[in-house]
Formats: sequence, C-alpha cells, structure tokens
Amino acid sequence: MMNFSNVFAEKRKLLIESMLLSGAIKSSSVKKAFLSVNREEFFPKDILEYSYADSAFSIGYNQTISQPSTIAMMLELLAVEKNQNVLEIGAGSGYVLALLAEIVGKKGKVYGIDIVPELAMNARTTLAKLGYENIEIYHSDGTLGLKDFSPFDRILFSAACPEIPKPVINQLNKNGIIVAPVGKYQQWMHILKKDSEGKISGEVSDLGPFVFVPLKGKYGFD
Repeated sequence: MMNFSNVFAEKRKLLIESMLLSGAIKSSSVKKAFLSVNREEFFPKDILEYSYADSAFSIGYNQTISQPSTIAMMLELLAVEKNQNVLEIGAGSGYVLALLAEIVGKKGKVYGIDIVPELAMNARTTLAKLGYENIEIYHSDGTLGLKDFSPFDRILFSAACPEIPKPVINQLNKNGIIVAPVGKYQQWMHILKKDSEGKISGEVSDLGPFVFVPLKGKYGFD
C-alpha cells in the first residue's frame, strides 16, 4: 500500500527546490516554514494530488489557496521575524497563517481575518488539529483590520486591494511592514513601511503581475 505522506514529503521538497532555484524563496526562515507545513492539510480532499503543484486552486466560496511561489515572494517582502505580532487579511484555508506561525515561533502571535464565515471556521478547525496555539482567526471585515489586537509588526493582504485601507495602516506598528497586492484586474505588490517615528513610505515591487481574488468589505471592491 502506497504511503501518501512519503509521496507528499517528496513533492514538498521538490517544490521548495524549484522555488529556491527561481528565487521565490531567498531566506532560510521562509524555506524552513515551507518544509514544516503540509499544504495537503489545507487542500480540498478531491484534488489532494495537486497539493504541491505551483498553482492556485479553488477552496470554494469563490476563494482560492494561493500559488506557493506567490506566497513565498510575499513572505520574503514581508520580512517576518521571530516573536512578532502578525496579521493576515484574507486567511482563506489557513495555509499562510501556518507558514507565518512557523516563522514567528511559539512566542510570536498570528491573527487571520476572513470575510467568509465557513472558511474562517474550516481554517480554525484545521489549524487546531495541527496543534497551532499561536493563531487566532476571526470572521470579520478585513478592510477594518483587528484594532483590538494592534499594533501589528507585519500585515499581509492575501486579496487584491483597490488601495491599502487606512484603518489597517493605522494598526501598523513602528518599524512595521505591510505587503498587499494592489489593482483591479491584475495586481502588483505594494510594500508600505512605517519607520521608528511613525513616518510612512511606500514602494511597488517589480514582481508580478499577479491575479488575486478581490478584497471585500467597507474599503474593498464593490
């Protein structure tokens, strides 16, 4: 009888080697996170064999689990460090939350928001089953952030923004970074930084273009 865990482990290693060669993964922390998190746990059961294809796949409710190389590029831009307080907006399956939790470590904290209640609940169940104790997931309007748990050292948008919502910018800590795909039909990665005095600067990465599902909510797309 075939041992599927061994098959997935081999596919995981091959995908990571491919992302290292392409430059999507640059840091040891991001590489280690991808090695530590089993993508198949967050995948629809009827298409498990595609868990390590470098593509985005539907997870229902008009949402997707993002392409691994795209996630890797975003995590590299986000430059997450140990023990940080991190927010992901558009948490979907919870896969990226698990990657973030691996990077921040047990003393760090990761929060996720999804506007689809079923996805928030499914992600919560999956992450609890996998033993993650430093992740909290909320069903709410991600464009408003999570003020009660701010400030955040890093904020990641996993949905396309018309622009980065001001309420979320206000929840960024000093020396913090936001990474967000911005644009309607295709997106480029915007990197927003807040310095030690609270001054904000922004740049646009030359990576892309990307295609994300649209951000919904008060400051999202109609």
